[in-house]
Amino acid sequence: MKALIVDDEPLARLELRRLLAAFAWIQVVGEAGNIDEARAQIETLAPDLAFLDVQMPGGTGFDLLAQLDRPPRIVFTTAYDHYAVKAFEVSALDYLLKPIEPERLAAALAKLRTAMSNQAASGDLPLQQLFVHDGPRCWFLPVREVSLFVAEGNYVRLYWGNERPVLGRSLAAVEEKLDAKTFFRANRQQIVNLDFVQNVQLGSGGRLLATLRDGSDVEISRRQARLFRARMTV
Repeated sequence: MKALIVDDEPLARLELRRLLAAFAWIQVVGEAGNIDEARAQIETLAPDLAFLDVQMPGGTGFDLLAQLDRPPRIVFTTAYDHYAVKAFEVSALDYLLKPIEPERLAAALAKLRTAMSNQAASGDLPLQQLFVHDGPRCWFLPVREVSLFVAEGNYVRLYWGNERPVLGRSLAAVEEKLDAKTFFRANRQQIVNLDFVQNVQLGSGGRLLATLRDGSDVEISRRQARLFRARMTV
């Protein structure tokens, strides 16, 4: 598994490298000292996992996540415990306080292996139906009928016909269960059902603009536009 270390302190990066050497299945493919470097490394190296500091020059680890369309799995590493709640709101795998104890690192990586196993076990069985409880109303909702998933904080709003129920899961958690042949991550906050895309036009700055059957528009980010074109030409 490819891992990236993001921390503005060189000694902290060196120490984490030393600790990770005990786990042969983790390959540290790069390091970054600020969020600009980290964003470039993630786009170039496509790591599966990032060990991410919170406070860095030029912005926080949370700022970095807000700039990514498809973030890797995240383990926060920081000297401050008051960011823990926010860390789990963005679906972080774990939250390690510095100085990092080997036992806590091992526990975090055990969580990672469990998450990977669960994903692999369900990988051949895409989600077919969702039970949605929104206020006084409930639905058993066929996933294939959802045209759009939109992140709203740590929840997801579903565009299902004329209904707009909210699901109590993160967009990343929903994406892991969807059929990748049918659903496409258009940008940081939206997953679109390709069966509902009526036409696609060139937008600004290399982006694409997809129009759905109901007339609504979904912007496909510049980075995802390249993947979209590749998908559509297969």
